[in-house]
Parts: sequence; C-alpha cells; structure tokens
Amino acid sequence: MRVLAIVPAFNEERSLPAVVAGLRRSAPGVDVCVVDDGSTDGTAAVARSLGATLLSLPVNLGIGGAVQAGYRWARDHGYDVAVQVDGDGQHDTGYLPALVAEVASGRADLAVGSRFFGPRVAGAFRSTWSRRAGIRYLSLMLRLRCGARVSDPTSGFRAAGRRAIELFARSYPPDYPEPESIAVAARAGLSVTEVPVRMTERLHGESSIGPGRSLYYLVKVSMALVLLPTRHGAEEELA
Repeated sequence: MRVLAIVPAFNEERSLPAVVAGLRRSAPGVDVCVVDDGSTDGTAAVARSLGATLLSLPVNLGIGGAVQAGYRWARDHGYDVAVQVDGDGQHDTGYLPALVAEVASGRADLAVGSRFFGPRVAGAFRSTWSRRAGIRYLSLMLRLRCGARVSDPTSGFRAAGRRAIELFARSYPPDYPEPESIAVAARAGLSVTEVPVRMTERLHGESSIGPGRSLYYLVKVSMALVLLPTRHGAEEELA
C-alpha cells in the first residue's frame, strides 16, 4: 500500500525539519509531499534539503488550495492513502499508522484524528474554552446536516482512501476546509470515522484563526453546511 503524507506549509521553515523527521520516524515507508503555499521564507529550500517532494504554489492559496494540490498529486501518482499533516508541528506523527490502518482495513474512506474521541491522552494540548465550544457547535451542525458524527471537525490530521482522494482532488473547500470537507465526504456517501490522537502546541508562530476571526469562521462554515448539495447531487459529483 502506497501512502503519501501531505504537509501544507506557509512560512514554516523552522517547524518543517521536526515534522518531516517525525514522519520518517513513525512511518518510514511513507512518502512526504510538502506543499509550499506561497511562502516568503525558506520553506521551499528546507523542504528540498529534507528530501521531500516539493509542490510550490506561486501565490498563497490558503490551506484549502494547498491541501487540494496534495490530493491531486496523490491521485495522479496512484497513492492508496493520503494523510494530511499540518506543517506547524501540532500533529503527533506517532498516530499516523493508526489513521492509515483505519482506512487500509476498509473501515473508513476518511479517518479523522480527534482530540476528543475516546479517553483523553495525557499531556495533550488543550485549546481555550471558547474554541472548544465552537468545535462542539460545528460537530452538532455536521450531525444535523449530513449525519456525520465527528467530535473534532476542525482537525486537519486525517487519512483519506482512494475514493476520498479522488473526491478531494476534484473539489475541495477553499476556505476553512476541515469541517466542510467532512460534510462533502459524508454527502458523497463516503464513510467517515475517528481515531483518537494527541496534539501539541504549534512549534512556532501563531494560528491564522485568532480571536477576532473565530466568529467569522463559525458563521462562514455554518452557511456552507446549510447550503450543502443534496446527497444525490454529491454522489453524482463522485461518480
């Protein structure tokens, strides 16, 4: 089974070495593809020096465009599983084999790494109460709109099988894609499951979603979920 780790990165030259080292330590057989999303620092040079496949976007497309570029690479090069891993070092790559196994076993087309599924992992990073409340709200919206039961819909740590790779390579939400992509997959008839994972604080820099953008995030994603196509239409998109 061929597995690709998609690492979207915007100005992550300081974090990338640890991320790539973690991937190679946890899953030596996994190919690493760094998508440089129009960085203005040395992200591209660092990715090359680490021996990763490098996709350089000429302008910053945001996380959705960067991740879709990785899915297109996975589709066009015949990968069986694509695992999304953030370039900021928050995702514990030791859980990558569990995500891959969930898809490889046939239990899921899309396996989402969750901080809130199963027993709480000791030493895990705990976000603010307001962000946790927002996550619970989005989880409820997903359940109501498309029947997906995901406790951590904002998690970008996830594994996609061939059907999900094909779907996301064709169409992927451009703005705040994590919850929306779960809805797209569920509406297309793909099976979505969760795997308990541990996350840590990002190694460097700050999140692009600060307190001032959190409300906009919730409103925008809520509207996207309300305007989702019917399941029949989504399945036609996948066919």
